[in-house]
Amino acid sequence: MLAYRHLFHAGGFTDVFKHALLAQLVIALRSKVKPFLYLDTHAGTGRYDLGHPWAQKNREYHGGIARVWTRTDAPAALAPYLDAVRAENPDGRLRRYPGSPVIARGLLRAHDRMALTELNKTDCAALAELFSGDKHVQVRLADGYDALKAFLPPRERRGIVFVDSSFDRAREFDRLKRGFVEAHRRFATGIHALWYPLMEPPAMQAFERSIVATRIRRILQLELSVRDAGGSGQLRGCGMLVANAPFGFEATARSILQWLWPALSLNGEGGQQVRWICPE
Repeated sequence: MLAYRHLFHAGGFTDVFKHALLAQLVIALRSKVKPFLYLDTHAGTGRYDLGHPWAQKNREYHGGIARVWTRTDAPAALAPYLDAVRAENPDGRLRRYPGSPVIARGLLRAHDRMALTELNKTDCAALAELFSGDKHVQVRLADGYDALKAFLPPRERRGIVFVDSSFDRAREFDRLKRGFVEAHRRFATGIHALWYPLMEPPAMQAFERSIVATRIRRILQLELSVRDAGGSGQLRGCGMLVANAPFGFEATARSILQWLWPALSLNGEGGQQVRWICPE
């Protein structure tokens, strides 16, 4: 399992991967006029100071957002995400990184709604302060998996459920699978986006088998690795499962990952893939 507080990893390649894809999922929901709910089960603090000693310890953002945010050759699909980062750093110096709540909030419309949960009391207090006075945002101190029961199904009957677990506890893949099954049972028509780290191949194969065994269909798998397997012991990559991926998202995701992999990989190591593990 990972030793995890998000500030240590803010802006790293895993954030670039997940937040670039997440922005496109939120944008897809805006294609229809009807309102929707954005539910973020492991929301963190919402915004991160890259000058903080924790962020400076490993400086993971040097291998992530710092490599891509000023490039001019990024595909159009990356623009909403990169614009969110640039809005946090208007003077052109990379000092702050927006977490998923800030990125999503910037893409919501006046009639959409956001629910955020965070288990760490200090982080939840910072999150609540960040969105203080925003009537469209609800912040709750709670376990993210309990939030799936509390907020689903949403009254809007449309939405995205983003599960970005810290993976700092044993058997987190099992917990993620069970949470997904419960969330899908309550909200079968919603978009469900589940982030996960790439562990050793046997663990990943077991996780995939467990997802297939749920018999939930229309699950798109996206993965990005920046190191080859069996290397330094550092996290080599991450993935996201997207159930009920909106029309056109598969092609958009391919364009994003095909550009991100060479931009973020170490000496051409790793790779990327987009495939259906549970098609129609």
